[in-house]
Amino acid sequence: MSLFFSIAPIVLLIWMMTKRNGVPSYLALPLTAAAVYAVQLLWFDSLPRLLHANIITALVSVFTPITIIAGAILLNKLMQISGAENVVRRWLENISPNPVAQLMIIGWAFAFMIEGASGFGTPAAIAAPILVGLGFNPLRVALLTLVMNSVPVSFGAVGTPTWFGFANLGLPDASLLEIGRQTALIHFVAGFIIPLLALRFIVSWQDIRRNLAFILLSVLSCTAPYLLLAQVNYEFPALVGGAIGLTLSVLLARARIGLARGENGAARGQPVPLLQVVKAMTPTLLLIAILIVTRIHQLGIKALLNSTAPLWQGKLGWLGELRVSDALIVELQQVLGTSAAASYKTLYVPALIPFLLVVLLCIPLFRLNRGQVKQLFSETGGRIGKPFVALFGALVMVNLMMQGGDSAPVILIGKALAALTGESWLLFSSFLGALGSFFSGSNTVSNLTFGGIQQSIALSGGLNVNLTLALQSVGGAMGNMVCLNNIIAVCSILGIGNAEGKIIRKTVLPMLAYGGIAAVMAQILAF
Repeated sequence: MSLFFSIAPIVLLIWMMTKRNGVPSYLALPLTAAAVYAVQLLWFDSLPRLLHANIITALVSVFTPITIIAGAILLNKLMQISGAENVVRRWLENISPNPVAQLMIIGWAFAFMIEGASGFGTPAAIAAPILVGLGFNPLRVALLTLVMNSVPVSFGAVGTPTWFGFANLGLPDASLLEIGRQTALIHFVAGFIIPLLALRFIVSWQDIRRNLAFILLSVLSCTAPYLLLAQVNYEFPALVGGAIGLTLSVLLARARIGLARGENGAARGQPVPLLQVVKAMTPTLLLIAILIVTRIHQLGIKALLNSTAPLWQGKLGWLGELRVSDALIVELQQVLGTSAAASYKTLYVPALIPFLLVVLLCIPLFRLNRGQVKQLFSETGGRIGKPFVALFGALVMVNLMMQGGDSAPVILIGKALAALTGESWLLFSSFLGALGSFFSGSNTVSNLTFGGIQQSIALSGGLNVNLTLALQSVGGAMGNMVCLNNIIAVCSILGIGNAEGKIIRKTVLPMLAYGGIAAVMAQILAF
């Protein structure tokens, strides 16, 4: 019965969001959170104070995704109002009028690099508006970017899901490196299939076949250096692979290598002056540069932005203790006298830096007047209300699902999956990682949550521990396709209403295909 009550709210959520005339996420998620609250209170006998504390910490945690969404919308509006979006569109059309080439350059290679630099859902936030600006359907672009943003995710944000996601397991560096190698190999193989499934959301199979050579070359230009670098490093495979892949993909498209002949001969518009392109791309280039500089820890800036040296701290009465570090990390601890805590990394979360900073720097560059600046901020503010409610509901649900130690609903679901599969666990372990991403919205959090369970299952079943953890990491990445946080974010940025359920119904199929590839690779690697 405990397992039934653990699964029931998730079944309710999926039903509400995927049924005909589905319930919008800003209603479905708070309702599901209320159902989880009732289950925890009435069946699991959780302490009300602990549940309420976790609702408060969810309110703090929601500022991380919502400020990123707000920053991305702000940048997107800047590109629209300034006319930079039109310039970028004409420049990309001049590189190649072929839609497949445009989708691979922006939706695959460019997003691959951004994921390697930042993570936090920024690839879809930056790439999706550019593709919509090129004339692609917003809903189809959302589907494509969600599915494309899977292969690089295990090494996103300079390898955070790998080196930080498994930090609580006490693994030696050699084990982390081996996990990274096997993770990269599985993703490398998936890279031959997943981009094709993503492209199918926008173009026909006929167009994919006609441009297959270019697609595979573009994929390999990212995944080959990604796989090679993963043999010696678990921080930079996605960042370096994406940078190399983006450069090569643009050169291949410009040279018309591997593209359908009928498209190659299409007339191009007037060449866009180089200075005009550079000016239009300045926000994006600044964004990438700042992300890279602030994410590579060897440069020292990352440590400064994450410094926990106390600046101020004080009691907030019954609510808890508030701490502010010299890097403006705001942390609420001992909420309602419990162990619950939450924090917001003001300078490290990619909201103020780089999104807002880039926008403020580019307002004078594009000579926006007062009315345009007002429009920029007012339209952004008008777009984040419903996403805030939806994300708050999602985080309350996640926080409450994780309460109860070894008897927490999330843990019970994970253990049930392991018991159900027995010795065949390697065939299914990636789906536990995907479940973690679906709940938490993060490959890193999925690894932190389920890494210990995966390690325990492997040790008790005599399985290869490193391979099992690699499959967990792959699962956390493929779970990005159905992750509620990412879906809400990309829908908010593109202005798509009440489509979350429809998107999940579409993206779950590529995710299942990814899991099948991971299962086959697990058997090969285990053998």
